[in-house]
Amino acid sequence: MDTKKRTTLLLILAISLFMLWDNWQVYRGGSSLIFRHEAKKTDPNANLPEVPVETAAVPVEKGTPPVAAAAEARKVVHEKQPELVTITTDVLKAKVSSDGGVFQYLQLFKYPDTVDTEKDMVLFKSEPPHVYLAQTGLTGGAYPNHATRFTIRPGERSLADGMDEIKLVMDAEQNGVRLTKTYTFKRGSYVVDVNQKVTNLTNEPIDASLYLQLLRDSSRPEGQSRFISTFTGPAVYSQDDKFQKLKFDDIGEAKGASHVTKTDNGWIAMVQHYFVSAFIPEDKINRENYTKKVGEDLYTIGTVIPLGTLGPNASADNESRLYVGPQESAILEQTAPGLELVKDYGWLTIIAKPIFWLMTHIHNEVGNWGWTIIILTCLIKLLFLPLSAASYKSMARMKQFTPRIQQLRERYKDDKQRMNQELMALYKAEKINPLGGCLPVVVQIPVFISLYWVLLASVEIRNAPWLGWIHNLAAPDPFFILPIVMAGSMFLTQKMSPPPPDPLQAKLMMFLPIVFSITFFFFPAGLVLYWVVNNLLSIAQQYWINKRYGNTPTKKAA
Repeated sequence: MDTKKRTTLLLILAISLFMLWDNWQVYRGGSSLIFRHEAKKTDPNANLPEVPVETAAVPVEKGTPPVAAAAEARKVVHEKQPELVTITTDVLKAKVSSDGGVFQYLQLFKYPDTVDTEKDMVLFKSEPPHVYLAQTGLTGGAYPNHATRFTIRPGERSLADGMDEIKLVMDAEQNGVRLTKTYTFKRGSYVVDVNQKVTNLTNEPIDASLYLQLLRDSSRPEGQSRFISTFTGPAVYSQDDKFQKLKFDDIGEAKGASHVTKTDNGWIAMVQHYFVSAFIPEDKINRENYTKKVGEDLYTIGTVIPLGTLGPNASADNESRLYVGPQESAILEQTAPGLELVKDYGWLTIIAKPIFWLMTHIHNEVGNWGWTIIILTCLIKLLFLPLSAASYKSMARMKQFTPRIQQLRERYKDDKQRMNQELMALYKAEKINPLGGCLPVVVQIPVFISLYWVLLASVEIRNAPWLGWIHNLAAPDPFFILPIVMAGSMFLTQKMSPPPPDPLQAKLMMFLPIVFSITFFFFPAGLVLYWVVNNLLSIAQQYWINKRYGNTPTKKAA
């Protein structure tokens, strides 16, 4: 295969990889860089969807998911504003409303905001245009739900020294049914234990179900680069159907999103870049998962847990957990089976997970993610050393025979078939692989893409500094120094490689470092650091190969 065809194939490969990457962004729920679509806007005047008072007395049919549009019905117009209870632990601050015990605000102390790093990251919000809430309640009748006014019991609100947990307890009674909610916040934990106790105070049996649901608008997290599209939306997990991501657009369609509904295990979640909230019911308890569009750009995912028939004066309670926090692998794995899957590494998870595992162990020793990436690059280079050595040896020999190849091209330029025959004969006789120089790049493409997703998905690397001007390895280089160094290393690599015989191709190859460096302006600094170190190691390796094999031409070459 001549150099022209090889260059064409490489360009086709690069374009194909870009198209594949762009379509993968769309698949993950992001936006295409080629075909841009207007994002849907949340109505700035819209709060939680309201239902006319007269519909509130209509019991919800048994088995019907408690969509927020029905659960938002309010029985009484309260004169007093709802009480907003603030709970503070060592890792988070939560605000819970006495109207339904809804989580309306949640702040994470250890994670700075994406836009303003002087502030803490806030997940749950109740003020438009961004609405993100956690709601619980009863369905199956006109019973207390997440719109009912609850009475807050007194208790501690801040986790003091020596305390391991705080409990927030509230009660509501409606139509002879009492619902008691107990939220338990623990030291050092992003998990809130949720206990819901139902008591039948009537003289008749009742049939009711509990529900857990997360409500959110479809907007992407603020401060995210348009060149970095990550999934934002609901997700559901079960042991049989595994991890399923759901697009907001699919939920809004008439047919709805396709996902597991009836199961006795798993969890439901809302996923966004670096963070996740998830309701995790007890295992081996039947439940029914649902999704619903409940308002203008408001979507909910939830699960209904039947309590069965409760006789007069009987009670039943349910234990579940609410996780609201970072997508840290170690924390997610300890919290619930399959929860670590919300940290999405894309279609190369089989490579990305071992890479992150290795990076974690290296980081435990060096304590800096930048040096971790450099050491990882050296280890990967060492792993591919035999292949790279063979490839660079082939390239060095190719450089020896460049004059001979040029002669054959000139001699048979009017007979392409004869020229290809003579070139293949030369390659075979001298054991030259014309594509040998491409092998290291092709082999490293899966590793490169996997590392890209590791850096993009790992909250552990978010805002992690390296040295000097690099304060966040998960964000682009603010001064573009690393992309420029990468361009220089690519230029030097090309100078050490056999030049294409076609002058036009040679000029095109000279422009490739500039094109790649401009592209890498928008990539995470950690990824560019990997590529720079890899290029520098490749230059050193190629220099050694050229020095060893470049000055020993064979008899046939002479």
